[in-house]
Amino acid sequence: MIKRTAPPFRADHVGSLLRPQRLLDARDKRKRNEIAAEALRQIEDEAIREVVKLQEDLGLESITDGEFRRAWWHLDFLQGFENAVVIPPRVKVKFHTREGDIELEPPGLRVDGKLARRKPIFVDHFKFLKGATRRTAKQTIPSPSMMHFRGGRKAISETAYPRMDEFYADLARVYAEEVKALADAGCRYLQLDEVNFAYLCDPKLREQVRTGIGEDPAKLPHTYGELINRVIAGRPKDMMVTMHLCRGNFKSAWVAEGGYEPVAEILFNEIGVNGYFLEYDDERSGNFEPLRFVPKGKMVVLGLVTTKLGALEGKDALKRRIDEAARYVPLDQLALSPQCGFSSTVEGNNITLDDEIAKLRLVVETAREVWGG
Repeated sequence: MIKRTAPPFRADHVGSLLRPQRLLDARDKRKRNEIAAEALRQIEDEAIREVVKLQEDLGLESITDGEFRRAWWHLDFLQGFENAVVIPPRVKVKFHTREGDIELEPPGLRVDGKLARRKPIFVDHFKFLKGATRRTAKQTIPSPSMMHFRGGRKAISETAYPRMDEFYADLARVYAEEVKALADAGCRYLQLDEVNFAYLCDPKLREQVRTGIGEDPAKLPHTYGELINRVIAGRPKDMMVTMHLCRGNFKSAWVAEGGYEPVAEILFNEIGVNGYFLEYDDERSGNFEPLRFVPKGKMVVLGLVTTKLGALEGKDALKRRIDEAARYVPLDQLALSPQCGFSSTVEGNNITLDDEIAKLRLVVETAREVWGG
């Protein structure tokens, strides 16, 4: 099979990686104002150079900065827009683990006025990454749906946005401005981290959407799909855009459960991205049947290797699952990755650096054996 020279690659990964302890310590010192912002940046730079080399040494073609400059996978980006404000926790969210359920109180987000992008948000992050590798630098950002889903209409100023179509128009515009700036900086691999499509696969969460934020869970994917299309409409033809669907990832815990069937047709056929990173590491993500909706030309990166547990998967088992998925979408349109990032927040999942390295190496080796190259 011909080796892929454009992303997503046969062996790929979602993006976030475990932070080294010295970076965590430096971030804590910065919070206590014990070191200057420039000192933290220098430590971030050094840690990113090291994690870039790690990815290259493992044989990955897709290189990220590990999201080392962020505390949260989404909030650091979203609060970069004017009038998007991070607010203290207001609600408890039930997360699931293999040991039982836990309740967490994550910070929220509120739109207090008209959205604007006064300055670049992650463009400088990307420029540094691109300068640190000769391979394909991949930039990850949260999906624009994150600006709406957690709070709905109640979290968006009615004074600034008496009509929701005005809000979505502004949200698409400011996001598109950042995408264009990333493209101008040389970004040709962009990933939108989209948890909300995956949350809408869970019957319990669909009901919470109906009663909690007053949205129709059957219509909301269409709304978000149109939003994403407007965001990426002006991208260069050679910029590959993928979506990563996640059911929650915090210290190895998750929120949603359920297969992709409720959103599959919209996800694969109404959104103009080039590929999808799909969780498939265990039964909570359902079976491969929804892949029958994937059209010709789009890539599906199977997240068969879990980042939530340290135990290493077997190659033969991975190959059997790839063969199973190939019953619904051609093998040439498939690739392999971990199911999610290793550290969606600074705390990271409950695995070790050695576990992370072993899992990334497993992805690379298995992909070579399946697809060649």
